[in-house]
Amino acid sequence: MSDQDLTAKVPAADESARVEKATTPAKRRGLLSGAAGRNLGLVVALVALCAVGVITAGDRFLSVNNILTILSLAAVTGVLSIGMTFVITGGGIDLSVGSVLGLASVWASTLATQTMANDTHWLVMVGVALLVGLGAGLVNGVLIAYGKVVAFIATLAMMVAARGLAEIIANRQTQVVKVQSFLDFFRADPLGIPTIVWIFAVVAIGGWVLLNRTTFGRRTIAVGGNPEAARLAGINVKRHTTYLYALAGLAAGIGGVMMLGRTTAGSSTNGQFYELDAIAAVVVGGTLLIGGRGTIVGTVLGVLIFSTLTNVFTQNNLSSSAQNVAKGVIIVAAVLLQQRLAERSRTST
Repeated sequence: MSDQDLTAKVPAADESARVEKATTPAKRRGLLSGAAGRNLGLVVALVALCAVGVITAGDRFLSVNNILTILSLAAVTGVLSIGMTFVITGGGIDLSVGSVLGLASVWASTLATQTMANDTHWLVMVGVALLVGLGAGLVNGVLIAYGKVVAFIATLAMMVAARGLAEIIANRQTQVVKVQSFLDFFRADPLGIPTIVWIFAVVAIGGWVLLNRTTFGRRTIAVGGNPEAARLAGINVKRHTTYLYALAGLAAGIGGVMMLGRTTAGSSTNGQFYELDAIAAVVVGGTLLIGGRGTIVGTVLGVLIFSTLTNVFTQNNLSSSAQNVAKGVIIVAAVLLQQRLAERSRTST
């Protein structure tokens, strides 16, 4: 090989090295601003909250019973938040999930339903709650997708109607669950962990697989990102939107069952304002409010952040008013961070 060939290759190697050095920070910035970076930030926030809990409450905060209390507190809201993640990722919003949860818990604990459960199997109560949630979600989806009613208005109407129907069915009274086999199942605590926490874990894993590893999940992201482009790509946007709200309703039905298992009572007040907690957890978790991007892992971390925050305030005997102020600050900070990251991604492209 000639000296001229060698001198020609050396600058080329130097140039490639310079390019690699220049692109490495960009790759690192892209990684930190992506899903991994967002989730890392949520983990840091959760660890910081736990540190505050340890400093202010001491060993009480780290006790097994307190950790299980935090997980139990997160479970019902967490299941609602998983369903809400799909709706918001698909470009929608659902204000009715808390009321649908209350309606499902009431309908599943009526005297007629409990009598059927005693005569056959306690799963009758579960089936009734799931059907109520699924039915309410389908009504929302049809009104929004085919009736072209704005999602905010349609789900607001369902929120009011479901709560009113629950009050009528229960006659504004609390219905106590007396099906012993149902109670025994939710009191079992496999491996020392409450049953509702196991249900939350199963729903979260199922939601992650559905969003990240199936065609349904890819279509949800496409519909939320650009409905017209999704339609031109062959996706039935109206039908898919209906499925998303049905899924959120089904999650509310599961939440109703979990609420019955936790409180052993069906009430029209069950799930009150839970829809706001679910939306807050989804937004803090990193799902875009405008649709097109969703994260189940982020949603779970968001739910855990809020439940840990509530526990820290409770451990220190602080008022619920101060807790609500802290939640509001966290939500605003999360939205501002979303906007900044979105602007940065547009600038980089």
